[in-house]
Amino acid sequence: MRAASGIRHRHLRGRAARNPFCRSVSLKLLSTIAVLALVSLAPSAWAKTCAVTITGTDQMKFDQSAITIAPDCTEVAVTLKHSGKLAATVMGHNWVLTKSDDFQAVANAGVRSTIADSYLPKADPRVIAHTKVIGAGETATVTFPTSKLSKGGAYTFFCSFPGHWAMMKGTLRFG
Repeated sequence: MRAASGIRHRHLRGRAARNPFCRSVSLKLLSTIAVLALVSLAPSAWAKTCAVTITGTDQMKFDQSAITIAPDCTEVAVTLKHSGKLAATVMGHNWVLTKSDDFQAVANAGVRSTIADSYLPKADPRVIAHTKVIGAGETATVTFPTSKLSKGGAYTFFCSFPGHWAMMKGTLRFG
C-alpha cells in the first residue's frame, strides 16, 4: 500500500500479533504496568486512618469519656480542640494515651515535667501517643499506628496538665 507521499506502509498488526516475541514483550509490559499501578495504590487501599476529635474545656472536662476504634483502622488521628478562653500556661490541655495499668504512674511522673515536655516524662515508653499542651482556641493532632494497640486491651486517655488527670480522663477501646 502506498500513501500519497509515495512512502510504502506495511500493515504489521497481523504479523505482530502472530509473532511470539512481540506478544511476549507486550504481555510483560502490560504485566509490569499493572503491578506498578497496584503497588502505587497499595498504601491508600490497605491503610485506613480513623479520625477522632475530642474537645477540652476550661471546666477541666473532655467532651467524651470513651472512644472506640474500629478493628479495620491501621492508624488513628486524634485531634484535640481547646474550647475554653484561658491560655495554655493557666488551663492547658493535652491528650495522652497509655495502657490503663500505666495511666496513674505516667500522670504522677508528669507532674515533675514542664509544659515544654507536655507534662510527661521524656521518651517514656509507656506513653503510646500524645499531643502537645494547647490553650484557648488551639487544636493539636497526633497520629499513631494501631499496631501499638492490642485488640480488646485496656487503654486510658487523659490530660497530663498538673491536677487535670483526675477529672480529664476516659477509656479507649480498639477492636
